[in-house]
Amino acid sequence: MKILHLDSNHSLLIDQLSNLGFDNDINYKAPKSEIEKQIQYYDGIIIRSRFTIDKDFLAKATNLKFIGRVGAGLENIDCNYAKQKGITLISAPEGNRNAVGEHSLGMLLSLFNKLNKADNEVRNGKWLREENRGIELDGKTVGIIGYGNMGKAFAKKLRGFDVQTICYDIKQNVGDENCKQVSLDTFQESADIVSLHTPQTPETIGMVNTEFINKFHKKIWLLNTARGTSVITKDLVQALQNGRILGAGLDVLEYEKKSFENLFGEGTIPKAFAYLIKAENVLLSPHIAGWTVESKQRLAQTIVDKIKYHFC
Repeated sequence: MKILHLDSNHSLLIDQLSNLGFDNDINYKAPKSEIEKQIQYYDGIIIRSRFTIDKDFLAKATNLKFIGRVGAGLENIDCNYAKQKGITLISAPEGNRNAVGEHSLGMLLSLFNKLNKADNEVRNGKWLREENRGIELDGKTVGIIGYGNMGKAFAKKLRGFDVQTICYDIKQNVGDENCKQVSLDTFQESADIVSLHTPQTPETIGMVNTEFINKFHKKIWLLNTARGTSVITKDLVQALQNGRILGAGLDVLEYEKKSFENLFGEGTIPKAFAYLIKAENVLLSPHIAGWTVESKQRLAQTIVDKIKYHFC
Protein backbone atom coordinates (compact mmCIF):
# COMPACT_ATOMS: atom_id res chain seq x y z
CA MET A 1 0.00 0.00 0.00
CA LYS A 2 1.19 3.49 -0.87
CA ILE A 3 0.86 6.36 1.59
CA LEU A 4 1.20 10.06 0.76
CA HIS A 5 2.37 12.27 3.63
CA LEU A 6 1.11 15.84 3.24
CA ASP A 7 2.60 17.36 6.41
CA SER A 8 5.84 16.81 8.25
CA ASN A 9 5.46 14.85 11.48
CA HIS A 10 7.66 12.91 13.87
CA SER A 11 10.13 10.75 11.94
CA LEU A 12 8.90 7.58 13.65
CA LEU A 13 5.72 7.73 11.61
CA ILE A 14 7.42 7.10 8.26
CA ASP A 15 10.09 4.87 9.79
CA GLN A 16 7.61 2.52 11.43
CA LEU A 17 5.19 2.48 8.49
CA SER A 18 8.10 1.57 6.22
CA ASN A 19 9.04 -1.27 8.56
CA LEU A 20 5.45 -2.50 8.32
CA GLY A 21 5.79 -2.72 4.55
CA PHE A 22 4.10 0.50 3.41
CA ASP A 23 5.55 2.64 0.61
CA ASN A 24 5.79 6.24 1.79
CA ASP A 25 5.95 9.35 -0.38
CA ILE A 26 6.14 12.90 0.94
CA ASN A 27 4.80 16.08 -0.61
CA TYR A 28 4.76 18.91 1.90
CA LYS A 29 4.71 21.88 -0.46
CA ALA A 30 2.73 21.28 -3.66
CA PRO A 31 -0.64 23.05 -3.91
CA LYS A 32 -3.80 21.07 -3.43
CA SER A 33 -4.51 21.18 -7.18
CA GLU A 34 -1.25 19.34 -7.87
CA ILE A 35 -1.90 16.76 -5.16
CA GLU A 36 -5.30 16.04 -6.70
CA LYS A 37 -3.63 15.02 -9.97
CA GLN A 38 -1.74 12.18 -8.29
CA ILE A 39 -4.00 11.20 -5.41
CA GLN A 40 -5.56 8.29 -7.34
CA TYR A 41 -2.27 6.39 -6.98
CA TYR A 42 -2.41 6.27 -3.17
CA ASP A 43 -4.08 3.95 -0.70
CA GLY A 44 -3.66 6.26 2.26
CA ILE A 45 -2.84 9.85 3.15
CA ILE A 46 -1.45 11.36 6.34
CA ILE A 47 -2.30 14.99 7.05
CA ARG A 48 -2.43 17.47 9.90
CA SER A 49 -4.29 20.59 8.78
CA ARG A 50 -2.59 21.68 5.57
CA PHE A 51 -5.80 21.87 3.55
CA THR A 52 -9.38 20.63 3.55
CA ILE A 53 -10.07 17.12 2.30
CA ASP A 54 -13.39 17.91 0.62
CA LYS A 55 -15.76 15.97 -1.60
CA ASP A 56 -14.02 17.01 -4.84
CA PHE A 57 -10.66 15.86 -3.51
CA LEU A 58 -12.08 12.56 -2.29
CA ALA A 59 -13.83 11.93 -5.63
CA LYS A 60 -10.41 11.97 -7.28
CA ALA A 61 -8.93 9.64 -4.65
CA THR A 62 -10.28 6.52 -6.31
CA ASN A 63 -8.03 4.04 -4.46
CA LEU A 64 -7.99 5.70 -1.07
CA LYS A 65 -8.54 3.34 1.85
CA PHE A 66 -7.70 5.54 4.82
CA ILE A 67 -6.96 9.07 5.96
CA GLY A 68 -4.80 9.54 9.03
CA ARG A 69 -5.06 12.94 10.70
CA VAL A 70 -2.21 13.61 13.12
CA GLY A 71 -4.38 15.51 15.56
CA ALA A 72 -7.54 15.24 17.61
CA GLY A 73 -10.32 16.36 15.26
CA LEU A 74 -11.47 15.55 11.76
CA GLU A 75 -13.22 18.81 10.87
CA ASN A 76 -10.93 19.44 7.89
CA ILE A 77 -12.26 16.25 6.25
CA ASP A 78 -15.66 15.62 4.64
CA CYS A 79 -16.26 12.68 6.95
CA ASN A 80 -19.70 11.76 5.61
CA TYR A 81 -18.54 11.46 2.01
CA ALA A 82 -15.38 9.63 3.06
CA LYS A 83 -17.44 7.07 4.95
CA GLN A 84 -19.75 6.66 1.96
CA LYS A 85 -16.66 5.74 -0.05
CA GLY A 86 -15.59 3.20 2.59
CA ILE A 87 -12.56 5.23 3.64
CA THR A 88 -11.34 4.58 7.18
CA LEU A 89 -10.82 7.79 9.17
CA ILE A 90 -8.08 7.77 11.78
CA SER A 91 -7.32 10.53 14.28
CA ALA A 92 -5.24 10.66 17.46
CA PRO A 93 -6.96 12.48 20.34
CA GLU A 94 -5.15 10.14 22.75
CA GLY A 95 -1.84 11.54 21.53
CA ASN A 96 -2.10 15.08 22.82
CA ARG A 97 -4.74 14.92 25.54
CA ASN A 98 -2.19 15.11 28.35
CA ALA A 99 -0.57 18.17 26.78
CA VAL A 100 -3.95 19.90 26.48
CA GLY A 101 -4.78 19.10 30.10
CA GLU A 102 -1.51 20.57 31.32
CA HIS A 103 -1.82 23.65 29.11
CA SER A 104 -5.34 24.33 30.35
CA LEU A 105 -4.22 24.11 33.97
CA GLY A 106 -1.20 26.30 33.26
CA MET A 107 -3.36 28.98 31.67
CA LEU A 108 -5.80 28.92 34.57
CA LEU A 109 -3.12 29.25 37.26
CA SER A 110 -1.37 32.00 35.29
CA LEU A 111 -4.61 33.99 35.01
CA PHE A 112 -5.46 33.53 38.70
CA ASN A 113 -1.98 34.70 39.77
CA LYS A 114 -1.55 37.43 37.13
CA LEU A 115 1.77 35.89 36.12
CA ASN A 116 2.00 37.39 32.64
CA LYS A 117 1.10 40.86 33.89
CA ALA A 118 3.49 40.67 36.84
CA ASP A 119 6.33 39.31 34.71
CA ASN A 120 5.94 42.11 32.18
CA GLU A 121 5.89 44.74 34.91
CA VAL A 122 9.01 43.46 36.67
CA ARG A 123 10.87 43.38 33.35
CA ASN A 124 9.93 47.04 32.96
CA GLY A 125 11.12 48.06 36.41
CA LYS A 126 7.77 47.96 38.20
CA TRP A 127 7.44 46.18 41.58
CA LEU A 128 3.67 46.16 42.15
CA ARG A 129 2.76 43.61 44.81
CA GLU A 130 -0.73 44.60 45.90
CA GLU A 131 -1.84 45.17 42.30
CA ASN A 132 -0.83 41.60 41.50
CA ARG A 133 -2.47 39.87 44.43
CA GLY A 134 -3.83 36.59 43.03
CA ILE A 135 -6.72 34.30 43.85
CA GLU A 136 -6.63 30.60 44.70
CA LEU A 137 -8.14 27.75 42.76
CA ASP A 138 -9.14 25.80 45.88
CA GLY A 139 -12.82 26.11 46.68
CA LYS A 140 -13.86 26.89 43.11
CA THR A 141 -16.14 24.89 40.82
CA VAL A 142 -14.46 24.02 37.54
CA GLY A 143 -16.87 23.33 34.69
CA ILE A 144 -15.76 21.35 31.66
CA ILE A 145 -17.79 21.44 28.46
CA GLY A 146 -17.07 18.36 26.36
CA TYR A 147 -15.94 15.38 28.43
CA GLY A 148 -13.97 13.34 25.95
CA ASN A 149 -10.22 12.76 25.80
CA MET A 150 -9.25 16.39 26.43
CA GLY A 151 -11.86 17.12 29.06
CA LYS A 152 -10.97 13.97 30.98
CA ALA A 153 -7.27 14.86 30.87
CA PHE A 154 -7.96 18.31 32.35
CA ALA A 155 -10.17 16.84 35.09
CA LYS A 156 -7.38 14.42 35.99
CA LYS A 157 -4.95 17.32 36.39
CA LEU A 158 -7.36 18.99 38.82
CA ARG A 159 -7.35 16.07 41.27
CA GLY A 160 -4.61 17.68 43.35
CA PHE A 161 -6.76 20.74 44.08
CA ASP A 162 -9.63 21.16 46.50
CA VAL A 163 -12.14 21.92 43.75
CA GLN A 164 -15.48 20.60 42.58
CA THR A 165 -15.21 19.47 38.97
CA ILE A 166 -18.37 19.19 36.88
CA CYS A 167 -18.96 18.59 33.20
CA TYR A 168 -21.63 19.08 30.58
CA ASP A 169 -21.70 16.85 27.50
CA ILE A 170 -24.35 15.98 24.92
CA LYS A 171 -23.50 12.32 25.48
CA GLN A 172 -25.00 10.64 28.52
CA ASN A 173 -23.10 8.87 31.30
CA VAL A 174 -19.62 10.23 30.53
CA GLY A 175 -18.81 11.38 34.05
CA ASP A 176 -16.27 9.49 36.13
CA GLU A 177 -14.46 9.56 39.46
CA ASN A 178 -12.77 12.84 38.48
CA CYS A 179 -15.81 14.75 37.32
CA LYS A 180 -19.56 14.80 37.92
CA GLN A 181 -21.79 15.13 34.86
CA VAL A 182 -24.61 17.65 35.31
CA SER A 183 -27.35 19.30 33.26
CA LEU A 184 -26.59 22.53 31.43
CA ASP A 185 -28.79 24.45 33.88
CA THR A 186 -26.86 23.08 36.86
CA PHE A 187 -23.59 23.72 35.05
CA GLN A 188 -24.45 27.38 34.46
CA GLU A 189 -25.68 27.76 38.03
CA SER A 190 -22.52 26.35 39.64
CA ALA A 191 -19.41 27.00 37.52
CA ASP A 192 -16.73 29.54 38.46
CA ILE A 193 -14.45 28.43 35.63
CA VAL A 194 -15.58 27.19 32.20
CA SER A 195 -13.14 25.18 30.09
CA LEU A 196 -14.04 24.20 26.54
CA HIS A 197 -12.94 20.78 25.24
CA THR A 198 -15.40 20.26 22.39
CA PRO A 199 -14.81 19.28 18.75
CA GLN A 200 -15.92 21.59 15.96
CA THR A 201 -19.46 20.65 15.01
CA PRO A 202 -22.50 22.64 13.86
CA GLU A 203 -23.65 22.63 17.50
CA THR A 204 -20.41 24.05 18.91
CA ILE A 205 -19.79 26.80 16.34
CA GLY A 206 -20.68 30.10 18.03
CA MET A 207 -21.72 28.25 21.18
CA VAL A 208 -20.22 30.81 23.57
CA ASN A 209 -22.19 33.94 22.78
CA THR A 210 -23.87 36.69 24.81
CA GLU A 211 -26.98 34.64 25.50
CA PHE A 212 -24.91 31.68 26.70
CA ILE A 213 -22.65 33.83 28.90
CA ASN A 214 -25.54 35.69 30.52
CA LYS A 215 -27.10 32.43 31.73
CA PHE A 216 -24.27 31.82 34.19
CA HIS A 217 -25.23 32.70 37.74
CA LYS A 218 -21.67 33.69 38.66
CA LYS A 219 -19.02 35.78 37.01
CA ILE A 220 -16.80 33.22 35.27
CA TRP A 221 -13.31 32.61 33.95
CA LEU A 222 -13.18 31.15 30.43
CA LEU A 223 -10.61 28.76 28.97
CA ASN A 224 -10.65 27.65 25.34
CA THR A 225 -8.11 25.08 24.18
CA ALA A 226 -10.58 23.45 21.77
CA ARG A 227 -11.64 25.34 18.63
CA GLY A 228 -11.71 29.09 18.08
CA THR A 229 -15.02 28.92 16.25
CA SER A 230 -16.76 27.97 19.51
CA VAL A 231 -16.43 31.51 20.91
CA ILE A 232 -17.86 34.65 19.31
CA THR A 233 -15.04 37.05 20.06
CA LYS A 234 -17.03 40.28 20.08
CA ASP A 235 -19.43 38.75 22.62
CA LEU A 236 -16.49 37.61 24.73
CA VAL A 237 -15.04 41.12 24.66
CA GLN A 238 -18.37 42.60 25.71
CA ALA A 239 -18.51 40.16 28.63
CA LEU A 240 -14.94 41.05 29.64
CA GLN A 241 -15.84 44.73 29.53
CA ASN A 242 -19.00 44.38 31.62
CA GLY A 243 -17.43 41.94 34.07
CA ARG A 244 -19.53 38.89 33.26
CA ILE A 245 -16.24 37.16 32.35
CA LEU A 246 -13.40 37.89 34.77
CA GLY A 247 -10.63 36.68 32.49
CA ALA A 248 -9.94 34.38 29.56
CA GLY A 249 -7.23 31.97 28.50
CA LEU A 250 -7.41 31.41 24.75
CA ASP A 251 -5.19 28.97 22.91
CA VAL A 252 -7.47 29.16 19.86
CA LEU A 253 -9.17 32.07 18.14
CA GLU A 254 -12.19 32.60 15.93
CA TYR A 255 -9.93 34.23 13.33
CA GLU A 256 -7.60 31.29 12.70
CA LYS A 257 -7.27 29.99 9.18
CA LYS A 258 -8.51 26.43 8.66
CA SER A 259 -4.92 25.24 8.40
CA PHE A 260 -4.27 26.59 11.94
CA GLU A 261 -0.89 27.75 10.63
CA ASN A 262 -1.70 31.47 10.43
CA LEU A 263 -3.95 33.82 12.33
CA PHE A 264 -5.56 36.11 9.77
CA GLY A 265 -6.28 35.28 6.17
CA GLU A 266 -6.47 38.90 5.06
CA GLY A 267 -3.84 40.32 7.37
CA THR A 268 -6.28 42.65 9.15
CA ILE A 269 -6.81 42.82 12.90
CA PRO A 270 -10.47 42.75 13.93
CA LYS A 271 -11.57 45.31 16.53
CA ALA A 272 -12.44 42.61 19.06
CA PHE A 273 -8.99 41.06 18.81
CA ALA A 274 -7.35 44.47 19.21
CA TYR A 275 -9.03 44.59 22.61
CA LEU A 276 -7.89 41.08 23.58
CA ILE A 277 -4.21 41.71 22.87
CA LYS A 278 -4.21 44.71 25.24
CA ALA A 279 -6.34 43.18 28.01
CA GLU A 280 -4.33 42.27 31.14
CA ASN A 281 -6.89 39.62 32.13
CA VAL A 282 -6.54 37.74 28.83
CA LEU A 283 -3.87 35.13 28.15
CA LEU A 284 -3.20 34.10 24.54
CA SER A 285 -1.22 31.27 22.94
CA PRO A 286 -0.95 30.25 19.25
CA HIS A 287 -2.90 26.95 19.16
CA ILE A 288 -0.16 25.06 20.99
CA ALA A 289 -2.06 23.41 23.86
CA GLY A 290 -1.47 19.99 22.34
CA TRP A 291 1.86 20.94 20.76
CA THR A 292 4.55 19.52 23.04
CA VAL A 293 7.71 17.56 22.31
CA GLU A 294 6.10 14.50 23.87
CA SER A 295 2.76 14.88 22.11
CA LYS A 296 4.44 15.10 18.70
CA GLN A 297 5.85 11.62 19.25
CA ARG A 298 2.67 10.30 20.85
CA LEU A 299 0.44 11.56 18.03
CA ALA A 300 2.60 9.88 15.41
CA GLN A 301 2.75 6.63 17.35
CA THR A 302 -1.03 6.60 17.77
CA ILE A 303 -1.53 6.96 14.02
CA VAL A 304 0.93 4.15 13.31
CA ASP A 305 -0.73 1.87 15.83
CA LYS A 306 -4.19 2.46 14.39
CA ILE A 307 -3.05 1.91 10.78
CA LYS A 308 -1.37 -1.29 11.88
CA TYR A 309 -4.56 -2.41 13.63
CA HIS A 310 -6.77 -1.77 10.58
CA PHE A 311 -4.48 -2.75 7.70
CA CYS A 312 -1.83 -5.22 8.88
